[in-house]
Amino acid sequence: MKFMVCPQCGITNFYLKNGKGERLNVKVTRDFKIVLVDKTKSLEGFNIKELFCLGCSWHGKLSELKKYFM
Repeated sequence: MKFMVCPQCGITNFYLKNGKGERLNVKVTRDFKIVLVDKTKSLEGFNIKELFCLGCSWHGKLSELKKYFM
């Protein structure tokens, strides 16, 4: 499966935050679907409108992610 990458550093790993400040690690497919890294977790209560990169300081919307072409 191919994933979208951070527009700043190019990695595929992101996280979401909830109101308590907890983090949930995710990836985003090429058709902008959020995929949980830990399948036992749930997106419930997490803000899916803003992603945070695990590799750098970037944060933003799903629509800002880039496709990586080899």
